[in-house]
Amino acid sequence: MADVAPYRRRVGAIRPSHLMFTSGVGSLVDLPNFSVLVSGVDEWRFDKLGDNRQSIVEPRLLAAVQRVLKTVKELRPAPWIPGLDSNPNGDASRVGVPVTPFPSWMRCTACNLLAPIETRAFEFRNDTPRKPHEARFFHQCGKGNKQRLVVGARFVLSCAAGHLDDFPYQEFVHRGGTCPKAAKPNLLMEDYGGNIGANVRIVCQRCGEDRNIREAMGRRGRDRLPRCRGRHPHLGTFAEQGCDRQPHLLVVGASNLWFAQTLSALAVPEAGTDALDAKVEQHWESLQHVAGPNFLPFMRSMPHLSHEFEKWPDDEEVWAAIERHRAKLDGVSAVAEGHPDLLTPEWQVFSGPTLPEPSADFALRRDPDGVPAALKEFYADVVQAERLREVRAMIGFTRLDAPDFEDPELVTRAPLGRSKPAWVPASEVRGEGVFLRVPEEALADWEERVVDSEVMRRHREAYGRFREHRYSDRLPLGFDKYRGWPGPRYYALHTLSHLMIRTIALECGYSSASLSERIYSSTEVDDDPRSGILIYTAVPDAEGTLGGLVSLGEPDELVRLTRRALSEARHCSSDPLCAERLPRKPEDFLHGAACHVCLFVSETTCERGNRFLDRRLVVPVDDIALALYPEMP
Repeated sequence: MADVAPYRRRVGAIRPSHLMFTSGVGSLVDLPNFSVLVSGVDEWRFDKLGDNRQSIVEPRLLAAVQRVLKTVKELRPAPWIPGLDSNPNGDASRVGVPVTPFPSWMRCTACNLLAPIETRAFEFRNDTPRKPHEARFFHQCGKGNKQRLVVGARFVLSCAAGHLDDFPYQEFVHRGGTCPKAAKPNLLMEDYGGNIGANVRIVCQRCGEDRNIREAMGRRGRDRLPRCRGRHPHLGTFAEQGCDRQPHLLVVGASNLWFAQTLSALAVPEAGTDALDAKVEQHWESLQHVAGPNFLPFMRSMPHLSHEFEKWPDDEEVWAAIERHRAKLDGVSAVAEGHPDLLTPEWQVFSGPTLPEPSADFALRRDPDGVPAALKEFYADVVQAERLREVRAMIGFTRLDAPDFEDPELVTRAPLGRSKPAWVPASEVRGEGVFLRVPEEALADWEERVVDSEVMRRHREAYGRFREHRYSDRLPLGFDKYRGWPGPRYYALHTLSHLMIRTIALECGYSSASLSERIYSSTEVDDDPRSGILIYTAVPDAEGTLGGLVSLGEPDELVRLTRRALSEARHCSSDPLCAERLPRKPEDFLHGAACHVCLFVSETTCERGNRFLDRRLVVPVDDIALALYPEMP
């Protein structure tokens, strides 16, 4: 029988994909009874995994990560071993992502006692092995010393440099000083509610001082806050010289408390790569241990490889391909500086005249008859992706300000570990998709027609205001508010993508939140014009390969879906408000005729957070001259 302990380490569970976007390193995870902070990668333990330890192989993404974090050598999934369901007291319960309770100040829901965890005023219980969600802090108080639920105090401090700290309740209630009657007096947090703003009063039980939390809010309250201590609680460190950024008061659960900075890539073969190189890359987990051509006969006898290399009987040829792939992997650490470009290789594969040979990770199909006749003016090419593999890696996170898509270095990135990391968290999902390429001639003519229009002028000015308003600290010298402006082409392709996603989601078998998009759009400075969109699934549970999305890329289905998407885009139940919407000073929203009724999708689906959308740029809404597609298919 397994040992039974009153305290268990496991307090909850999340999906691997959550570690990339929602609950990664440095983020707060809301459990049913308290919140926890995900620890840095230094605390993640892989030594207990044994033979279960794995790494995710994707050379192109690893090279992109190394442009940002030069010491990284590996992409790793979250530590996990099977056996938790059969033995909740076994080793599996002690393997996972480490967390720590945060905020460390807790409040009793019965008597309002406010105290940090280290004072031991509160107790912790986690004694049900199969119900980690019942883990909770409690306080024995009131009549009969009943166990009352304790929750985290809901205020924290954060700054734009990525630091996070507990709110200084002791100093706040005593106005920067200490209690004259006790070194560590008991505090009370009394929440009176209200519909105007926070109405939370902090009271010292020894000296009677009290102060409302509203005095720390807003611009005026920010000046009353202490200097940022440069704390990274996920690492357990403080900056030696403190921090010169102004701290902000935030509520636990605020949407700007944590923003993931991630990179993702599709596992596509390099353009021009032959079938043997693609096969070596596919089976690199096994081939990387081959020490020379003399070992290849043994490799060919392995059950899972016995039929994979039958087309290449020459061992020297296979060994040369292995050496080429090893040299490519060894060279990823010497990549050039700059923002990694992960879309160009994908665009080259999808738009190439010849599709690569199918593999376990990537398989494309193009209809022999080409684009349906009814859609010749709408699509230049249609490719069905029967198998896709997407790998995502987390390279850091920010607080208060989200990372800029085109200018990621403008916002301070918080570190993942105390030392320079040798690996970063990663996850992989498999799926299917449909690639649509818009005719370049039609798109170029439309761009020339609308680039100097009043609509595009107002969109561009709104982009500049958005860039100026989105940062919590002062703007740096030489700030270019129009840097990264995607241009009219991106607006059209992005809007078309959303129209198709909303229509496809009704029939493909996946919810719209299970779909993702990748926009392949060029700007005025790009030499290679791009004009494609990829709509694909990224569903880890069902592996996203049920076939429902790919089947909608068949000619008859695609004609019907395109007609429906463009027809419904001409009208919105929020019209005329939606149809007339355009940003004007001082507004800084980045969409025109778009809303939750007609164009917006879930945040996990859109690559740009429902920005750069406007129906009038794809179909006739007010001025037909602005529409990329003035006629129906």
